[in-house]
Amino acid sequence: MKLHLKKHWRIWLLALFMVMSTVALFAPIGGEGGILGPADDDENAAGSQYTNLQFGLELSGGTQVRAPFVGMTVSGLEFEPDEESEIESVLQEELRLSSGDVRADFEEQSVEVFDDSEVGNTTRADFAAALRAAGFDTTESDVRMGVTADTRAGVEDVLNERLRERGLGGGTASQVSAPGQQFMVVEVPGANRTEVINLIGDRGQVEIWALYPGENNTYETQSLLDQSDLADIGQAQQQEGDTFVPIRLNEQAGARFGDAMRANGFDEQGGTQCAYDLERSLDENMDDNPGRCLLTVLDGEVVFAAGIAPDLASSFASGAFDESPSYRTTTTSFEDARELEINMRAGALRTELDIENRGTTFFLLPSLAEQFKPLSLLTGATAVLAVAFMVFLRYRKPEVAAPMLLTAAAEVYILLGFAAAVGLPLDLSHIAGFIAVIGTGVDDLVIIADEIMQQGDVRTSKVFESRFRKAFWVIGAAAATTIIAMSPLAVLSLGDLQGFAIVTIVGVLIGVLITRPAYGDILRILVLGDKR
Repeated sequence: MKLHLKKHWRIWLLALFMVMSTVALFAPIGGEGGILGPADDDENAAGSQYTNLQFGLELSGGTQVRAPFVGMTVSGLEFEPDEESEIESVLQEELRLSSGDVRADFEEQSVEVFDDSEVGNTTRADFAAALRAAGFDTTESDVRMGVTADTRAGVEDVLNERLRERGLGGGTASQVSAPGQQFMVVEVPGANRTEVINLIGDRGQVEIWALYPGENNTYETQSLLDQSDLADIGQAQQQEGDTFVPIRLNEQAGARFGDAMRANGFDEQGGTQCAYDLERSLDENMDDNPGRCLLTVLDGEVVFAAGIAPDLASSFASGAFDESPSYRTTTTSFEDARELEINMRAGALRTELDIENRGTTFFLLPSLAEQFKPLSLLTGATAVLAVAFMVFLRYRKPEVAAPMLLTAAAEVYILLGFAAAVGLPLDLSHIAGFIAVIGTGVDDLVIIADEIMQQGDVRTSKVFESRFRKAFWVIGAAAATTIIAMSPLAVLSLGDLQGFAIVTIVGVLIGVLITRPAYGDILRILVLGDKR
């Protein structure tokens, strides 16, 4: 029997989504996951070699790190936007912290200190006393452990950007809640503990300092640039024995940098010489006449020092650098250059994660995780066969039961296509969601079949439509109830429960909008011979 497009559009819609899922699952388009599939050169990509599906930690092995945020916060303060810098300056002086360790936020009316007694020297009493010095009437009880939602979101974004820049396929960073505390959970399939902790354990604050002779034969340092001053960051390169990262400053930073170079003697003809020893501390180098150096500082540690080349010094002197503020940040190795590039691109973490004192790490061997894949497939197949047996036992009519099972299988196939298209790393919680979708899907199809087949013969299209509409209202109400019940789990950061809820909700939507209506049309054709 021919399927006319207009008369059987629901079946054609199901077929269209099946084709789209096939493309999402198998199209060899390349790229970094999702519909693009895993990159060919991505050694850590936790994907299938036959499909574009991505697998999470539990099905591919890897490392999970769970740690709280370092910091303390006082909220409910009252200050104006132009007072932010003054408050930060007072706290830096009182607590002996750097500028990156203190943040006043006018919009949140809060002040944060990214240092606490677990990892640093600042206690709640110290923080409250510093705020009193800044003009606020605060006590120790006003200080809560943890950081603001804005800071947590910023850390999450930076960590995910680092994972993307590093090319760790399927790696994710997300927030989870616990009573009275927020945690960051980082999962990286296929990576070991050391690799993950090295990537997320540091704040990644990159600064460019000037080291130059001051008064009375002493040396001085001045912080000139940080990530916010960078307009463009090139890829780490290695040429003629030198490794470097090309960068271009924004207009304001370029002019400010050029002025500092001229004021501190970095524009002298022939360039400057630098004898900085990276094996020694900054203070030790400053006692040894290191010359004029540009220092690359990562999280407060000098990782490279170099003088100014003659052509760059000439551009400072002539002012040409101010018009085109580009130069190379040189490193000692290509690995260091790549690390510097990643930190520059991703930005610095506002605060670090307390992995050492209050964090936990979990590592699953990839060889062990590989065993879960066939077991998961076997579990799903068992569920399908059990459902098939019960359906055939109930109806004893292959023309009713077979389309029911095929439609349920199509629903799962479309859901797999969705997972591949959005790059959802599949874990055991998602597999549980797939099994739940199979159960609810067949349950809805049984409701349709019972409503139509168990109330007497169906002789006309009008009778069929009436019974199908009645069944569909029941299915729609059940679907709405499921979605409402699952929505809090899908929105809240509750770990594995979130993955289960997302898969269940998407599966229910696919069923109500695509597969259930298509099954109704298929059943009409089988029962009425497509009479209208």
